Amino acid sequence: MQHREIDSGRFPPGVLYGAGAMIAAALLSTAAVRTGAISALPSASEARATANVAALETRSIRFVDRADGGVDVIDTADGSLAGRVVAGSLNGFVRGVMRGLARDRHLSHVGPEAPFVLTRYANGALTLDDPSTRRHVELGSFGPTNRAAFRIFLKSAPASQARRT
Repeated sequence: MQHREIDSGRFPPGVLYGAGAMIAAALLSTAAVRTGAISALPSASEARATANVAALETRSIRFVDRADGGVDVIDTADGSLAGRVVAGSLNGFVRGVMRGLARDRHLSHVGPEAPFVLTRYANGALTLDDPSTRRHVELGSFGPTNRAAFRIFLKSAPASQARRT
């Protein structure tokens, strides 16, 4: 039986050197961006601003918990129902995003009455902003299905889409 280096209890030095090189490259890259030696890529919102991408639709909304465990999405401009997240529905994405934003609001001592701003852009982007905490969520980053979960809360949502998720 042939004795292998890995069986001797010694870790192969080549693997250690490779891991060390990857860590060093990551640290050097981070330092280069931080110091300005390498410019960072623009965020999605910065790229939209640079390209002058127009906002096609904006809706100010609030999320209100229901006694049955669901959530009503209310248009703050006229008080109408923009949509409803049904309790126990498979769409946990809306709940997950709102849970994170609610946590930020709690830490900032902001109540649920402050509106969120849902915006659809000419390039297809969809964002959710919380002006009270200055949080910004690029909803397209989570894929088309999750983006569509918020898209239905806009007035321009196709009539074929249910207002319930």
